[in-house]
Amino acid sequence: MTKDEIFGKVSATLVEALNVDDDQVTPTSTLQGDLGAESIDFLDIVFRLEREFNIKIPRGELFPESIFQGDPDFVKDGKVTPKGIAELEAKMPYADLGDFKKDPSLENISNLFTVELIVRYIQSKLA
Repeated sequence: MTKDEIFGKVSATLVEALNVDDDQVTPTSTLQGDLGAESIDFLDIVFRLEREFNIKIPRGELFPESIFQGDPDFVKDGKVTPKGIAELEAKMPYADLGDFKKDPSLENISNLFTVELIVRYIQSKLA
């Protein structure tokens, strides 16, 4: 399956799950900021993607709930530390952390969850 085919299916899934217009779903659209997804929507998105692509997405793999929970070495003064960045890279190898590394504020984590991230994740699962 090509990247464009995957994007088409992911886009259709998000339009359905989030009740947004298809022109709102671009590779750089963030799930929460641009498409209005709430935490409950992430579970629905995972179920729909599993069905659409006939894959199994283990809980917390696509959308890790609490990457930094319990480890003060990962976050300090509202910023993700180098150790925290390494943890993100390990848990989310399909994420593009380039911009996030420039300003690793905790509030910027939601910007990592883009349509493109889902497409890359699905590509890795299908490979």
